[in-house]
Amino acid sequence: MLNTLLHTGSEHPDLLWIVLPSLLSFVAGLSAGALSDRVRSWLRPRREASND
Repeated sequence: MLNTLLHTGSEHPDLLWIVLPSLLSFVAGLSAGALSDRVRSWLRPRREASND
């Protein structure tokens, strides 16, 4: 059963064109998550409280 599960799709003729965009989108998602605080602070600068 496990052998069949591991074998499924491994002989697809365009496997590289499936795996490569998937990997790139995964890395882009990780980098977007890591940079989200920096982008948010760039888009919305924090306002400092005034003592007036």
